Amino acid sequence: TGQEWGQGWKWDDDKDEEGNGDKTGRSTKMGMGTETGTGTGTRMRTDTTAQIYGCELEAVPEFEGLQDFCQTFPLYQPGGHPTAGEDPVPVGEFKVGERAFPNLPPARGPRGAPATPPLPGAAPQPTPKVPSAGLRRPSLRPATPRQERAGKCDPYVRVSLGAKTLGQRDQYVPNTLEPVFGRLFEVTGTIPLEKDLRVSLLDYDLLPPDQEIGTTTIDLENRLLSRFRAHCGLPALYRTSGPGRWRDQLPPSRALEHFARTRGLPAPEFNADGTTVTLGDHTFLLGHFESGPPVHRHLGVPRERLALHVLRACHLVPEHLETRTLYSSTQPGLEQGKVQMWVDIFPASLGPPGPPVDITPRKPQRYELRCVVWNTRDVDLGDTNLAGQRMSDIYVTGWLDGLEEQRQRTDVHYRSLQGDGGFNWRFVFSFEYLAAEQLCVLPRKEHFWSLDETVLKVPPKLILQVWDNDKFSADDFLGVLELELTRLPQPAQHPQNCTPMGQGTPQSPWPWRVVRAPSRLSLFRQRRVRGWWPCTVQEGSKRRLSGKLELSLELLTAKEAEERPAGKGREDPNMYPTLPAPVRPEWSFLWLQAPLRSLRYGIWRQHRCRISLGLALLLLLALLLTFIYAAPVSLGGTVAPPHPISTLTSCKACSELPFLPPCRAIWP
Repeated sequence: TGQEWGQGWKWDDDKDEEGNGDKTGRSTKMGMGTETGTGTGTRMRTDTTAQIYGCELEAVPEFEGLQDFCQTFPLYQPGGHPTAGEDPVPVGEFKVGERAFPNLPPARGPRGAPATPPLPGAAPQPTPKVPSAGLRRPSLRPATPRQERAGKCDPYVRVSLGAKTLGQRDQYVPNTLEPVFGRLFEVTGTIPLEKDLRVSLLDYDLLPPDQEIGTTTIDLENRLLSRFRAHCGLPALYRTSGPGRWRDQLPPSRALEHFARTRGLPAPEFNADGTTVTLGDHTFLLGHFESGPPVHRHLGVPRERLALHVLRACHLVPEHLETRTLYSSTQPGLEQGKVQMWVDIFPASLGPPGPPVDITPRKPQRYELRCVVWNTRDVDLGDTNLAGQRMSDIYVTGWLDGLEEQRQRTDVHYRSLQGDGGFNWRFVFSFEYLAAEQLCVLPRKEHFWSLDETVLKVPPKLILQVWDNDKFSADDFLGVLELELTRLPQPAQHPQNCTPMGQGTPQSPWPWRVVRAPSRLSLFRQRRVRGWWPCTVQEGSKRRLSGKLELSLELLTAKEAEERPAGKGREDPNMYPTLPAPVRPEWSFLWLQAPLRSLRYGIWRQHRCRISLGLALLLLLALLLTFIYAAPVSLGGTVAPPHPISTLTSCKACSELPFLPPCRAIWP
């Protein structure tokens, strides 16, 4: 079926990927992989998807270039010789078809003219409605030297058929090379007088004229006359209402009759209940295409469903998206980008068509992520205290990828001797999320002089880092934990079960034993989860476990967050849940605030026996020295003789007092 771009897109008739109902009738753009067909979209059912071609519909080999009715040959000016290295410029087209008929006597017309078989579409088709929708451009070249230097452009779409032109300058997508337009254009014209539909992309400039990026041209006449029914693709299911309702002018049963008439077959014959149809020599049963009762809503009657199944079995053009290449007239032959789109052609003679498909780009929905950091375990110890013990002053920082300006941090758990920390700290992050693409939308201005915001789309990823706080030097990095919210690893319920193997695919020592990959969950579905996750640090070419974090993650919509307010950290309103102050050891404090307490918990608690013994020895030594200094006896044991010139005299004042003994005084 040609070159595919992946699985395609689906109708949101039930619920979207995250379980949110959507009844607006819009199509969900799925993951469009590379041109090799590696689509990486969300979960979907194959019976409600559309085909995505990585090339033009005319380039799909199955459809023979849509020139099965007649071939198109370009016309060039005679005598003109193009310059070497340049392609000649065509001045027109010549369409011709060759048919072989039996050699029979020619039948005569009304006035004797030979009658020829009627040609399909020989008369001009009055005012067909031609809707075309631009969905997505996987790549685009900047149009001007200014944009070439900046690497971005401001594209918008312009559609023209004959003298009619649609598209407005102010509907541009700023600062991007991969815009999503999601626009529907309806234009009327007369085929074959106005057969070339031109889809152009222009680069918006503040001062016109705008530069043309590239143009693609679609031949509507070939699509209308082709036997592959390229004017409107066939969907996988026939629905009478709902998002994916039938939008062609003819129901499947009448379309099957028209198909049989163009192939020279008798009209199809249905049975009474519409579960069996006979087309030519073949009989088709509805049970061949539907194994059981219908499980989808809004399905039509069995007759129309069977007719649609038969049409799809005839290898006609299915409901699809085609990828068309853009070329510029100033640089012919050089690809300027690609545009994904489809074209529906509705002849006015068949009545009004069905309702168009709403492909307006979805608006991102605002969410609030609340992450509570409860505890840490087995964190690396990055410092050494005065007593020679390994320790860390632990704190945790967190932010969402792409929203670094919302970075938040906990308080510091000082003097953790075993890598354990208690925080009870809440992080609150607000972001916009696009559920159809599972990406966060980040509009921001690249420079202060920028006129428009640049929209970035990144996966929703929570990044948590563990640090060692230092006062007089740079903080030491201890570990990191990255959690993608759409593919969240299952947390461990106990810290001893938290290992880094939970982050990857386990390896079995036995080659014959198949080991299941660890299960993952989406926080957008489960909305709340709590447990232990491992922190790792890069060492060489491997990552090593450097700690464990106990977290609780809760995701709320903007309305739910307004109904259940919660403050950051332990600030008011401290609710949902209420976070008490953490219970930390007595020695968990900053040493500059209480130096004596630091000595008490840092030295005394560990070396108090040695310190007490040392103090006792010092006291004994001091007493011994005092005794030696004050003793009147020398080391030899003899009494020191009196001073030779000293004499003993009695105190006259004391001798006059009879009740006191005589006083002696020593005079030199």
